[in-house]
Amino acid sequence: MTIKEFASLCGCNPQTLRYYDHTNLLKPVKVDEWTGYRYYDEEQALSFVKIKNLQTAGFTIEEIKALLDASDEEVYDAFTAKIEEQRDRLQKMLDLRQSYQNEMAQMKIKIKEVVDSIKKDMADYDPTEEFGMDKATYDKHTADVTKMFEDMLDETNIENVKLPGDTEDYDKKVDIDKEFLKNPVWEVVYENHGWDFVKDFYDKFSQLEDGKEYSLLFLVREDKSNRTGFSNTIMSMLLDSNEGKNRKLNCNVYFSEDNKNHFWLLKKRV
Repeated sequence: MTIKEFASLCGCNPQTLRYYDHTNLLKPVKVDEWTGYRYYDEEQALSFVKIKNLQTAGFTIEEIKALLDASDEEVYDAFTAKIEEQRDRLQKMLDLRQSYQNEMAQMKIKIKEVVDSIKKDMADYDPTEEFGMDKATYDKHTADVTKMFEDMLDETNIENVKLPGDTEDYDKKVDIDKEFLKNPVWEVVYENHGWDFVKDFYDKFSQLEDGKEYSLLFLVREDKSNRTGFSNTIMSMLLDSNEGKNRKLNCNVYFSEDNKNHFWLLKKRV
């Protein structure tokens, strides 16, 4: 029986039989040495049925090979074991789905709490002295920041959202950022020390290059206690000053050890 005739008998295409031959699941009884034509016996159709059903049930090639010479009873037992295996796997998937839903719900609650805290700090912050900003302008920046964080709550990949207010040790973060200043990947493009208010030197660093990534590091006196309001205001100001540019920003504000104000603007090297 030619491969075409055998494929017709089995209800498959010849390519499937060639694959079974290649994987040593179902070899033809004869291959013509001159033409390369494959020939099969009718009885091999029973092996085809066994292989097809085992494959459809999710058995691996090696598992199928081990069952090729098995009795119908042994194959039935193998199906039973596979069903139990798949049932266990399905239950684990169902448990994971529920766990995922619960974790996502908890994460959204946690992020909302952080966002609410940021919004409160923004509402309590007075930018007049620090940034020379009137109420109408600050209200606009507050609205922009609020919208940004509310948009984060609608993100599909909310588990990847980065928000301030994590539980990392404060002193450890300050040490990390001091090391960050020595990182060769970043270059300091502007710095200012011993200043009183950002408004006095904002124009010196407010214009950023299009397509570049920047990081702002502030070490401030303790009288600038609302660091959340401070950092979000300066970030919103920079985004507004560089509207239309492709830019990426992050900002960290910590209390200084010498009770003086320090600022570094770093740009990521290409």
